[in-house]
Amino acid sequence: LHAQHSQGLQSPCMDLCHVPATREKGWYLVLMAPNVKGPNYAWLDPSRLYCHPQGLQDCVADLLQPFQGDAIDMVAGIDAMGFILGAAAAAVLRKGFLAIRKAGHLCVQTLAQPYTDYSGREKVMEVRTDAISPGLRILLVDQWVETGGTMRAAIQLVEQLGGPPPPCPTGVAAICIEDSEGGRWIRERYKCAHCVPSGLQPRFDRHQ
Repeated sequence: LHAQHSQGLQSPCMDLCHVPATREKGWYLVLMAPNVKGPNYAWLDPSRLYCHPQGLQDCVADLLQPFQGDAIDMVAGIDAMGFILGAAAAAVLRKGFLAIRKAGHLCVQTLAQPYTDYSGREKVMEVRTDAISPGLRILLVDQWVETGGTMRAAIQLVEQLGGPPPPCPTGVAAICIEDSEGGRWIRERYKCAHCVPSGLQPRFDRHQ
C-alpha cells in the first residue's frame, strides 16, 4: 500500500475503470492528488477520489462501518467538500442530509459559530435552526480534519440545537483525522471513523 500510495500521488491522471483485485481499507487513497499550487492550498486534494465509482463507494462504506447498528437520524456535511461525502453517506443510510454552511449563504434563520480553519483564517459557520430538534442523532461528516477547528465548530452548532443528552452528534467521519491537538480532542470525545490505515497515519500527520 505504501508503494501504491506513492505511485498514485505522482501520477497526473487516473484510470476510472481499474479496481484492484484486493480492496483493503484505504486502497482508494492512491487516487488523491498532491498540492501543486503552493501553501495557500491544502496539502492533498481528495476530490480525484470521488471521480472513481468504486473508490467513492468503498470510501463511504469505510466511513459508515464503525456506525453499523448505531441510531442515526440525519447526516450533516460541512461546507463545502463535506457535502460530497455527507450526501453520499445519507443516501446509503436512507437518511436526510443537512448542510452546515459558511456564513452568508442561508436565507433562513440560522445559528452562527465563529472558528479558525486549518489555514489560520477566522471564519463563521451557520446552520438553519429548524432542522435539528433536541435528541436528534446526527452523524457529522467532513472531507478532512486537520487542526479540528472546523469540525469542532460544527459540533458546537449541533450540540447547541440538539443536545446532549442523548449523544449529539452520534459520531464524526472524515477521510483523515490528523493527530493534531484538535484531532485528538475530537477522537477523545466522539465516536470517529476515518479511512487511513494505521501504518500510513504518521505520514498523513506529517503531510507526506
